[in-house]
Amino acid sequence: MKVLKATRIERCIGCHICSMTCARLVHGLLSWQDAGIRIKSAGGISTGFEAVNCLACKEPVCEKVCPTEAITRRKTGGIRINRQLCIGCTRCADACPVNAITLTGSGFPIVCIHCGLCTRFCPHGCLEMVDMAETDNRQPGEGFHG
Repeated sequence: MKVLKATRIERCIGCHICSMTCARLVHGLLSWQDAGIRIKSAGGISTGFEAVNCLACKEPVCEKVCPTEAITRRKTGGIRINRQLCIGCTRCADACPVNAITLTGSGFPIVCIHCGLCTRFCPHGCLEMVDMAETDNRQPGEGFHG
């Protein structure tokens, strides 16, 4: 099972191509802010950047707080959001310990699905899909940080 990790984030120049790829090609949206991976400054242009994306927690808090069971764990890591069941309550985004869930203008949650599409478009090779051990014991808020 593979999950997205920013293994070489020190190379990042903050171009947001990964976010635009995710927003447009995965979620069908037009804003780099409406993406499963978002890049943010680590404190200033000279201090580099951080990748914000789902850590594929073993016991996702977002799944537990969803009142309609719209969020379910994926066997391959991460979560799945059922648009038909989602009521836009924002509890999942509020509960995520790493702020990996973003909300669209209509209130629908967007999260990294660990598809790896963004890795193909990163011009500096900052991102990659990494094998996750089956015996991994990550808890919410622990895991693959960018």
